[in-house]
Amino acid sequence: MSQSGILKRSTILVHGSVGIPLAIIGYPLAVYLPPFYAQEMGLNMALMALVLVLARFSDVITDPLVGMISDRWQTRFGRRKPWLIMGTPLMLLGTVMIFMPPEGAGIMHLMGWTILMYLGWTMVTLPYGAWGAELSTLYHQRSRVTASREGFILLGLFIAALAPAIVQALGARYAAGDTDSLLMRTAVWLVGRDGELGIGYGPILASMGWLLLILLPITVLLVVTCVREAPPRSVQRTDWKKGLRVLKNNGPFKRLMLILLIVITGESFRNAMSVFFMQHVIQIQAHIGMMYLLYFGIGILGIPFWLALGRRIGKHRAFCVAVGISSLSILGMFFLQAGQLLPFAIMFAIKGFCFAAFQFLPLSMLADIVDLDTARSKEHRTGLFFAMSGMAQKMAMAVGLGLSLGLLALVGFDATQTVHSEQQLMSLRVLYIIGPVLMYMAAFMLARRYPLTSDRQERIRQWIQRRNVRLQIVEAD
Repeated sequence: MSQSGILKRSTILVHGSVGIPLAIIGYPLAVYLPPFYAQEMGLNMALMALVLVLARFSDVITDPLVGMISDRWQTRFGRRKPWLIMGTPLMLLGTVMIFMPPEGAGIMHLMGWTILMYLGWTMVTLPYGAWGAELSTLYHQRSRVTASREGFILLGLFIAALAPAIVQALGARYAAGDTDSLLMRTAVWLVGRDGELGIGYGPILASMGWLLLILLPITVLLVVTCVREAPPRSVQRTDWKKGLRVLKNNGPFKRLMLILLIVITGESFRNAMSVFFMQHVIQIQAHIGMMYLLYFGIGILGIPFWLALGRRIGKHRAFCVAVGISSLSILGMFFLQAGQLLPFAIMFAIKGFCFAAFQFLPLSMLADIVDLDTARSKEHRTGLFFAMSGMAQKMAMAVGLGLSLGLLALVGFDATQTVHSEQQLMSLRVLYIIGPVLMYMAAFMLARRYPLTSDRQERIRQWIQRRNVRLQIVEAD
């Protein structure tokens, strides 16, 4: 980190590496957890949706609390680093119990361990996100930081998409009679159940659990030991009531929170149905793993494009472009029939290309909003802002997941059945396509009028720097 705000590439890359395990846990929660607990653990889909939503609402308490404490809690190791160290074991324990449940695990098992996992997730992700926003005060440097992190997240998603293909290939070999080799015995021990290796969603989730157990401690240790925290830049403490008023009057923040709520609800809504849509409507179950490899692989390639477009036309306008293209690609899926693998793959890849923009552009915009708050409140409250953002995103993910599963149950779609009526399949098609597109268009209309441009952010940053210099001179006298 330099005084000019220009960051070394190594700093950006090491800091972003934690995105790999964070993606590995987030992807199966959205994609494979619902069908696993519905089809293989036998849980009622509507009840499971309710439980997952309730578990997410624990973040209403923990997110603001962790955000505010991490802003103010000074230790010899920094403000953000201790939270990553404390949250990692909680996150690992909760995830393992969710992804590798014991026989007979029911709805209370899912709810209890999910709440613990979300607590650990909050303790890791919120201080980590605030730390990244504080690495530089420059508009485009923040885009580099968030693009790096989201690039690693996409890499993690690619790894998470590769794991199911490998596990299913091993399961097929096991079913064909290859059961005694060292590779197979190891696979059975790691991800099998009852001494056998199947091809369902259970082994896939177990493989994700092992990946997280290995990668999360390694990357957290790397970033804690190799990346320095920026010094706290608060110039005074603000009364909490005044601070809330400043937050309430921050127009760009309120607009961005509404954008995040809408677009992530749409993403979560669509993600929860993706496996069902590919399995029952397009009927390409054998290729689902390959589709996600394509989706996230193309997403990684899209990062430089969206980074360059954001620099050229502004982050909010680049986000609008991504939302518009995503909507068109999803609408095209409405006209696909069973077995049309190639057309679906093309449209799914286009949506994946836009996924990177959905990930890093709003978070980079949030880092700019912190400067506006600092100018008004005279306090640097990055942790609080990322806590509010994190809470909004988690609630949106829970609402999208719960709403999708609840609506599927309402239209009579039964995930445990292999044959469905034309009416049920049409209901799934309409929900999967029309629901997210309506949400994307609402987010588009909000984002196109976003007021915090690069020029305005630069003026705010320079004003803050001049004020800090004046205060330092006064304190020196």
